[in-house]
Amino acid sequence: MGKLFVIDGTDGSGKQTQFEKLKENLDKKGIKYRTVSFPNYDSPSSSLVKMYLSGEFGTDPKSISPYIASTFYAADRYATYKKDFEEFYKNGGIILADRYTTANMVHQAGKINDDKEREKFIEWLFNLEFEIYGIPKPNLVFFLNMPPKNSLELIKNRENKFTHDTQKDIHERDENHIIDSYNAACSLVDKYGWTEIKCVENDKIRTIESISNEIIENVLKELGE
Repeated sequence: MGKLFVIDGTDGSGKQTQFEKLKENLDKKGIKYRTVSFPNYDSPSSSLVKMYLSGEFGTDPKSISPYIASTFYAADRYATYKKDFEEFYKNGGIILADRYTTANMVHQAGKINDDKEREKFIEWLFNLEFEIYGIPKPNLVFFLNMPPKNSLELIKNRENKFTHDTQKDIHERDENHIIDSYNAACSLVDKYGWTEIKCVENDKIRTIESISNEIIENVLKELGE
């Protein structure tokens, strides 16, 4: 089997920027890889995700069960795995993922306040994606820890990733959802062995380069480089 590296975090944490930097750093090393981004907006498998995020099932994220919403994302991941990178991965290839099952753990688990119920949901999600759908488990998950007060400022004028305008999706325009997701993620870092990348130090956002250097160091170590 190959290696799967995931970059994840709450909205506004710089996932896409760090994803691009990781690609650049691997290119400089001459290391071959393939990339995948979730949701896979270029695929029809993301149709239900788009409907959900645009508010067609309700504009309050908490009004849609985390179990139901997660099935939309899980099906998209399964379809993308089977069509786009299964063979490459099974033949030893390196996969870089911009978000993954971990994004469901962050955004959907954040809807659940009770600790036991949240844990029950996460166990159900792991079984759904990794056992029933059989998608690969990540070797390393980089959680970009960007506090909500910083991420909310960073996404203020950002364009929507699938409508390409400034209309925010139901997650991005709900400040409570971003805060709840962040708190859920912080509680999961140690439990699931994620590599936490602190994006703010001494009340200042770290430079893109310092964060990317920390990520590539961990990736190269995992690859034995």
